Order: sequence, then structure tokens, then C-alpha cells
Amino acid sequence: MKSPDSPHTPPARRWQLQVSERRMLLMLGDTLAILLAVLLSLTIWVIVDGRGLGAKFVIQHSYWFPILAALWLLLASANDFYNLRTAARVDTSLMRLVQVTLQIVVVYLGIFFVSPRTALPRLFILYYAVLSFLLIMLWRVWRPFLFGWTGTRRRALVIGAGWTAHTIIDALHQDAPDDYEVTGLIVETRDTLPENLPVPVIGTSGDLLATAQRENVSEIILAHGRELSGQMFQAIMDCYEQGFSIVPMPLLYEQVTGRVPIEHVGQRYWTTMLPIEGGSIFDPYPLIKRLSDVILSLIGLLLFGLLLPLIALVMRLDSPGPIFFAQERVGKGGKPFRVIKLRSMIPDAERDTGPMWATEDDPRITRVGRLLRKSRLDEVPQLFNVLRGEMSLIGPRPERPQFVDQLSEKIPFYRTRHVVKPGITGWAQVRYPYGNTDEDALMKLQYDLFYIRHQSLALDLLIMLRTAGKMLSFQGT
Repeated sequence: MKSPDSPHTPPARRWQLQVSERRMLLMLGDTLAILLAVLLSLTIWVIVDGRGLGAKFVIQHSYWFPILAALWLLLASANDFYNLRTAARVDTSLMRLVQVTLQIVVVYLGIFFVSPRTALPRLFILYYAVLSFLLIMLWRVWRPFLFGWTGTRRRALVIGAGWTAHTIIDALHQDAPDDYEVTGLIVETRDTLPENLPVPVIGTSGDLLATAQRENVSEIILAHGRELSGQMFQAIMDCYEQGFSIVPMPLLYEQVTGRVPIEHVGQRYWTTMLPIEGGSIFDPYPLIKRLSDVILSLIGLLLFGLLLPLIALVMRLDSPGPIFFAQERVGKGGKPFRVIKLRSMIPDAERDTGPMWATEDDPRITRVGRLLRKSRLDEVPQLFNVLRGEMSLIGPRPERPQFVDQLSEKIPFYRTRHVVKPGITGWAQVRYPYGNTDEDALMKLQYDLFYIRHQSLALDLLIMLRTAGKMLSFQGT
């Protein structure tokens, strides 16, 4: 009989949280910490002021609980605080925690100074900021010991040994290093194996179930580059019957990275390009999004109109030429339209070269134009396109027809981004820096397709918050 400590004795299978469940647990823990911080802040408030703390007092000020919890979740999401790659590193998490806490204080102070003196407590937000910071910091340091979130990562087997398997393993190493451990590869046969495998081959279709049990895995990732054989399919079904989680590579890649791996979709997984839910006449999202586009565009244009005389004067002093310029872009359904922007380059910038992407330190960009691009003020006139219904505030950035034709020949599914209205900003713009190569276009398309699949008011709000942050920090291009 083998001893419990024998290296050949497989460890008992344990419950391990999936990626989405781990994110949800992070949000739940943060929310509980925020609610506790509000309660303790109210307690300190009444002690300092010499009041009596009771149920009536707490109920009278109960509105602080949902307000501060909602504000925290919005700003934390906007600062990527629930990215597992960020959460895995204590130093990065603490820096993001400081950012979110300071932003909440700034928002509170902004409201405080425009409100009547007796409307908001003066020191309450100070108590809350300190307590919420400490409680969330303790929770983030402590949480690896909770609910199966221990030092052992989610163990997985990868079926396949080709390019697709390499891609998902690299993605897990980069974006979920503390959440996944790939124990090995499963192949049809060991006869012909590629070189430089990222992890060793530890089994074949004939012993998949036994290998999964021996390795104590929680998940089996389908990263097979071609059709599965009957034997492999049956082996996968045997594992599924025994309670092992089976996940296609494109879905896991999308969940971990926030992108759709279009190079690995092919005919087998082409449905991963479609929205999670089909359209419905009862879906309020399109109507709400259009109303938001119109209202926010009108407000934005009003504010822009106040700044335009100063912007126009500075532009003229810096570089002769028109203030605005129009350029043809491709919109929804492949229909061309003319987008309106503030001019950021010298006049006739493409006269000698023809259409070309801007580059880093592009000499065609004027001094004021560089500032306009950094702050993204050059994009604001596109609010006119939004009012005309040619664009939305949120969506894939519209591209020029010449580049669309060029990229459609090189990148599969590129025209899929035309199934929705283009946007002034989008998921790709807040997740990926400016690029001027085909590889950059491919990466941005992966983000655009993720947005198309997951469109929602919550995602739109998240993109708006991140866009505002980039504008204020001059991280535009």
C-alpha cells in the first residue's frame, strides 16, 4: 500500500475557481470591504461629533452604501483593477488601489465644493478613504487563502501541440500567470511532434482520462488545430462525463485576454465571432445607446464650441491651413462616409506619399496637432458624425477605404467590424496603443470583435471612463 506522501499518489481533486469566478470573487470582496468602510466611517463620524450611533442614524445615511460601492466598482473597473494579471502582483495592485482611492476623493471633493456647506460631511470621506484602502489592501493580500484560491493554480491539460496550443499557453503565462498551470499536452500520436514545445507531451487520446485523473487537472483545453479523430472525441466525452471542464481555446483566450483570437477561429469555431446574444426587438440597448449618443454629443459639442475660438487661434499661429478637415472612412455595412476632425497635420500631408498611417514622431504632425492628438481633442468634431447617425460614441474606429481593402486581404474576418457603427473611441483604443502595422491592425481587430460580441451599457460606460482617463493623462495618439 502506498503511503499518503508517495510521489506516485495523485493528490485529491479540489475545487478551483474559474477565471470569471475569480473576478467575481474579487469584486464581491472589494464590495464588502467598501460597505464595511462606510459603516466604520459613519461610526467614527458620530464619535468625533459627539452624536449617538444607532439604527436610525445609519438608516438616515444609508444612501452612502450604494453610492460609494457603485462609484468604487466603476472606477476600479476603469482602472483595470479586476484584471487577473494586475491582481496577481501585489505592487501593481497597490498602485491601482492608490489611484482608485485618490479618484474617489477627487470626485467627492468636486461635489462637496459645489454643494451647500451642510449637505455633505467634511471629514467623512477622509475616514472612508483611509479605511477602504486598508480593508481592500488586507483583502487582496489575504484572498489567496479563500475558496480554493490557494498557491496551487488551476491545473489544465491542452489537447494539441501546434500553433494554437502555443498561443493559448503563451496567453495564460502572460495574462493569468497565477491562475493557470498547464501540466502538459495531449496529442493524437507521438509519432510526429513539433520541436520546441512549450510544455511536455504527457499523454495521447488513448489515455486522456487516466492522465487527467493522474495529473489532478480541473480543465481540459481544446487547442487542436484540425478535426478531432473519433478516438480523441470519445476520450474527451469520457472526461466530460467524469466532471472535467472542457473549454475550446478561443473562448478561454477571449476570457483571459479580452480579445478574440481570429487567427485560430477557422471554420470550427467561427461562431465565436458572433455576438453572445442575438438581436431582439425587445432589447432596449440599441435605443438607449442611440439616445445616449445624441444627448452626450450635444453636450460635448456645446463645451467644444466654448473652446473652439482658442483652439482655432492657436492652430493658426502654429500652422497655416484650415481648422477642420474631412476624410473618407468606412462605416456600418461597408458604407463610406466623411469623418470630421481637427487638423493635426500640415496641409496636404499626403500629397507626395498617398494614404499612409501616421508614425511615432511623424514630421507631418504640427506642434499643436501633437497636443490635440495626445488629448484626443482632434476627434471631438466627430460628434457631428454621431448626431448624423454615421457613428456612435463607442465602437470600432472607422478606417480609410484603402486600408480596409488592404487589411481585408491579409486578415481574416476583418470586415466583421463593419456589422456595427464605428465609434469615436472603443475597446481597442483603451486597451491597445496606437499602431501603424498589419500586426497592430490584427491586434486591434481582436479587441473590436470582443466588443462586438459583448456589447452592453456596462462595457460602454467602462470604455468612456477609460477614455476620459486617457484624455486627462494625455495618453492619446
